[in-house]
This record gives sequence, structure tokens and C-alpha cells, in this order.
Amino acid sequence: MTVVGTTRVNFRLPDDLVEKADVAAEVTHKNRTEIIVEALRDYLAEVEDDETFKEAVLELYLDDRIGYEVLKEFVGRQDAESIRASKRLLDRGDDLADDLADL
Repeated sequence: MTVVGTTRVNFRLPDDLVEKADVAAEVTHKNRTEIIVEALRDYLAEVEDDETFKEAVLELYLDDRIGYEVLKEFVGRQDAESIRASKRLLDRGDDLADDLADL
């Protein structure tokens, strides 16, 4: 997997998780960040296969709370393009309804 960029993130973890991450890092010859990134990737891969999760991501996109590129990361390019096309049609329908209401 190609890393496009990185962002420094500061957050708190329970002491026991930090300790376990440090032990895992030592055993696998990785650093703590690599262990946490791998765990987060595994988690996201798991939830991305969940239909309820995908529906929630779709709702976020339709509500303009996430952008197309984020949507594409979760549902794939082909599905994201179909969803974007449908959203454009829905938005045009909303605009038309607003115009008709103003008459």
C-alpha cells in the first residue's frame, strides 16, 4: 500500500494498550506507531465490509458531511461514482422543487 501522506495525531490511550503496543513493537521489530496504524487498518478493513457501516458512510456523503474522495475510500471508485451521479440528480430535484415552491 502506498502512503500518500501522514498527519500527526495526538490522542490518549489506556496505559495497558500502550504497554501491549510497546511489547508487540519490540517482538515484531516495529515501532509503536506502526503497531497502531496496522491495528487501525485492520479495524477499518473489518468495518468496511459491514453493510450498516457502508450505509452510514453513504448518509454522511449525502448530507455533505464527507467528500467524494472519502466516500471512494470506503465504497470503491465505481460505487462512489454511481452514488455521486445519484446525488447530483437528487440535488437537482431538490433545486427544482425549491424553484417550483417559489412560483
